[in-house]
Amino acid sequence: MREINLEKISYELALRANINLRGDCVRLIDKAYKSEKSTLPKQALRIILENSVIAIEKKIPICQDTGLPLVFIEIPEGVKWERKYIDKINRGISKAYKEAGLRASTVHPFGGKTSFNPDIIHLEFSRRKTLSITVFPKGFGSENKSRLKMFNPTVSKDEISDFIVTSVRDAGPSACPPFFVGIGIGGTSDYALLLAKKALLERVDKPNSDEPLRLWERKLLKRINSTGIGPMGFGGNYTALSVKIKMHPTHIAGLPVGVNISCHALRSASFKVKADNVKVI
Repeated sequence: MREINLEKISYELALRANINLRGDCVRLIDKAYKSEKSTLPKQALRIILENSVIAIEKKIPICQDTGLPLVFIEIPEGVKWERKYIDKINRGISKAYKEAGLRASTVHPFGGKTSFNPDIIHLEFSRRKTLSITVFPKGFGSENKSRLKMFNPTVSKDEISDFIVTSVRDAGPSACPPFFVGIGIGGTSDYALLLAKKALLERVDKPNSDEPLRLWERKLLKRINSTGIGPMGFGGNYTALSVKIKMHPTHIAGLPVGVNISCHALRSASFKVKADNVKVI
């Protein structure tokens, strides 16, 4: 029987998410850097890549905004789960932020003492055979640019696309492009925005397995990059590096669309283990 220490795992995930920029993100940034011709945006992309290397070498955060740490958990059949496990995860994250000197940015909505563990955890019981825990520190330079629109069910894809592109254009340089853009379509208002976040947890350098969505993502990426905002607002060909769409059934009377933008520092780290012979402690 393999024991899974949740406090230790969440501690390590919080550090890795803040210090190690995801490999899929680095690959897309590097690809953009190699193909960009304009001087200033190319320089901005180079600095982003250099910063990611320095963060690993010196074991310091990729960005001074170490985000509001979200946790996504998928629990397969056969794994016992208790309320106390949430407390263990929060203790691990809180300890990591304190010991590594990561900025605690979570506060009461109207002021008050800064907190290390906001207890925002999305728990899902899955049919998969793998226990999955992901820590996703969401910076608010880009989180503040989230958008939601409740469309009529008669809306066209072109109208939805216009809303998405406008949302990215409105985000502008202040959200630290180049962006990774998550789109959630369907469900309810809150679920559409959750889908948009979950879209950012998927491989951003991997094409969507759904062909219509894959084609739509490509068209959106092309339109977003034609806005000319570019890395850090310096122009060029790469306002965004990837667009990811997730969909879910919705009510016949509406069509929610959520947009969640990440800056170039899309940070998350995951732990996955086969559920066979696993004991959570």
